[in-house]
Amino acid sequence: MIDSNLRKLVLICGLLSVLVLAACGQDSALSVQKLVSDASQYNGKQITVNGFYLKGGENPAASVLAPVISTLDNGLSARANGDIIWVDGFPDAVLSQLHQPGDSTYGLVRMTGQFETGGKYGPEGRYKYHMQVASAESIERVQRVEQRVNNKPLGGGKVNLLALMSDPGKYNGQQVTTQGYYFWNGLIFVLAEGISTEQDGSSPQPVGKTIWMEGFPPDESGKLHLGSGSPPGYVWGLVEVTGDFKSGGNFGKDGKYTEFLQVTTAKAIQQ
Repeated sequence: MIDSNLRKLVLICGLLSVLVLAACGQDSALSVQKLVSDASQYNGKQITVNGFYLKGGENPAASVLAPVISTLDNGLSARANGDIIWVDGFPDAVLSQLHQPGDSTYGLVRMTGQFETGGKYGPEGRYKYHMQVASAESIERVQRVEQRVNNKPLGGGKVNLLALMSDPGKYNGQQVTTQGYYFWNGLIFVLAEGISTEQDGSSPQPVGKTIWMEGFPPDESGKLHLGSGSPPGYVWGLVEVTGDFKSGGNFGKDGKYTEFLQVTTAKAIQQ
C-alpha cells in the first residue's frame, strides 16, 4: 500500500483557474463537485462538466472523471480522488493532448454528455455516477517536444536502429550494436527511436520504434536525464548499446514487445 503522504496532487492550479472562470460567469460548465452534489437534478440530462479525466494509473481499468488526481513524484500510479464519475466514450483523439507518464493518461478536460445516477456503473458496479461522453476537449493542452534518431548509417559494423527495426528478422539471434534512446521508469525498459517530453522536460515517453531492453548498466544510467527521487522516477537519454538481439517473440511488459535486446555493453552518448 502506498503511503498517501508520498503522493502529490497534480494540476490543482489548472482546476482553480477553471473554477475562477465559472465563478466569474465566463464558463457555464459544471464542476464535478457541483454536479455530484445535486446529482438527481442532472440525472438523465445532457450536461457539460470540467474535471480531471484519468485513464489507467493505480487502477489499470479506470476511465473516470474526478475533482483532482494524485500521483507519485515520478507521475506514476495516478489515482482519482473525491467524488468519481465513471466515463464511457472518451475520444481517443483527446488523449494525446493530456499527460502520459507511462501507466496512465490524465489531464484537465471539459466534457459534454449524458449524466446518470441511481445505478451501479463501471467494473463490478463500483461507481454511483456515469457519463456517456458526446464530446470532450483538453483545457490544459499539453505541448510536447520530441528527439529522435536519424536514418543515417552508423558505420563500423553498427546497425542504425531504424534499419534494424525495418527488417528485424534479418538480425534475429545475432549480436548487434546500435544507437537509440534508452528509457526506464520502473515499469518500462526500452531502447526507442525517440523520446517525447513536455516543454519543461517532464513526463518523458518513448516514441516510434521500441525494443524491450534489459541489462543496461546503472553507472551509465547515472550519466543520463534522471527524474527526482531515489531511485529516480525515470532515466532517459541517447545511448549506444551492444547486445544479443531477438525478434518475433512476446517480450517485456504485458508481452507486447516483439523485439528484445540483452545488453552486454553500453555507453551514454547524450549526457
